[in-house]
Amino acid sequence: MTAGRARRGHRRVAALVAVLLCALGVLAAAPAQAVGYRYWSFWERDGDRWVYATQGPGTARPDDGDVQGFRYSVSDDSKDSATPRGAADFDDICADRPAKDGRKRVALVIDFGLPGDAPEGERPPAARTACAQVGEDATSAEALATVAKPLRYDSHALLCAISGYPKSGCGDQVSGDGTSKKDPAERAAGDKGDGGGPSVGLIAGAAAVVVLGGAALWQARRRRG
Repeated sequence: MTAGRARRGHRRVAALVAVLLCALGVLAAAPAQAVGYRYWSFWERDGDRWVYATQGPGTARPDDGDVQGFRYSVSDDSKDSATPRGAADFDDICADRPAKDGRKRVALVIDFGLPGDAPEGERPPAARTACAQVGEDATSAEALATVAKPLRYDSHALLCAISGYPKSGCGDQVSGDGTSKKDPAERAAGDKGDGGGPSVGLIAGAAAVVVLGGAALWQARRRRG
């Protein structure tokens, strides 16, 4: 009789652990809560379309006649970043700025984004264009500085604000409702967010399997004894 009860207890333990492991698998497979980053993205005009820049504005060196854009928005990464809106024609933007020897002209489209992308308590200025005339070796950041001061950068040279917008924050991670989840120092330090390791829920689930399974096994042995 005792041996029969022990076998039944072991079967209950095995069933319990199987159920918990199944629940843990579902938890691991479930998608994480959607998050994004609120930041200034940098774009280059290629014909009639915008292309996400492969260099930052601090190292990119545009040619005379180039059109570049900056857009403030919330997005997951460069694949879904919002492009600058409005006119993006060099001849129109730089119509009132004649060419000069030893200088280059760069047309800039500056889009401060939508109210829904703005940090709490701020409202984005209207999008605008500007024609920067700078030295032939100037970077995109130097061109931007001539027409859209003040600029703000963080300690890692990430562009945080154009014409003082936004007033604070820099590349902040935000949740689906637009609230800030992480300060820029944490992100710059290399935090990988949801992809950097097991989630808290997953770890907790694993702990539950161990604790509950162990408790059930102890109870079964106690009954056998």
